[in-house]
Amino acid sequence: MKYVRFREHGKTSYGILEGDSIREISGGLFGDRVETGRSTDLKSVELLCPCEPTKILAIGLNYKSHIGSQPAPRNPEIFYMAVSALLEPGGEIHTPPGAHNIHYEGELVLVIGKETRQVSIPEAESCIFGFTCGNDISERDWQKNDLQWWRAKGCDTFAPLGPAVASGFDWRNGRVETRVNGSVVQSGHFSELLFDPTVIVSYASQYVTLRPGDVIYTGTPGKTAALKEGDVVEVEIPGIGILRNRFTG
Repeated sequence: MKYVRFREHGKTSYGILEGDSIREISGGLFGDRVETGRSTDLKSVELLCPCEPTKILAIGLNYKSHIGSQPAPRNPEIFYMAVSALLEPGGEIHTPPGAHNIHYEGELVLVIGKETRQVSIPEAESCIFGFTCGNDISERDWQKNDLQWWRAKGCDTFAPLGPAVASGFDWRNGRVETRVNGSVVQSGHFSELLFDPTVIVSYASQYVTLRPGDVIYTGTPGKTAALKEGDVVEVEIPGIGILRNRFTG
């Protein structure tokens, strides 16, 4: 099942996405999710970020293809991103003042479905509502030179998310592909993750209570490169969809 959050005629709703049709639901994403009987066309609405997190966590150094010769971390390397960094599908990525080296990072993002605190790895699976696509936009110079990554990873528009949350998604056999202007620049299978979603959720929950709608970006595969003005970045995860955003430069 794929769920979207959308705006139509000034009203924000959740719905079930099937092809190009959205079936509206009431009760919220984590409530009863009762179909209202109303349907609308995907092309006639504005897609929003598919959930409303209280916090965003992200994992660094989670693919061997990304860390290269660096030693693999012993535990998931977690950092925070500002909720204000979220960007809807189709939204424009903006350059903040003084930024000159902004990179894409296509990622699988997990969405928490219930209050989660100090769970085991086997218990963590049931705490994940679903998965979506994310792009962890990063200013590499700031990431390298600042004491913290608060602006390198957390500027406004630096966390594109969507287009849909897929529940029942088989992440173990999934893959992600990032394209810039139609050319493939990243590709990876989730079987390559150093720390998989259940390990990540269990580890994070030992220290931070995760709440419904909270999201965790799980890391990016391969190498990255700086974006140029006008570039269109697509993050595709088969079974979830394509997250497409333009970089304004």
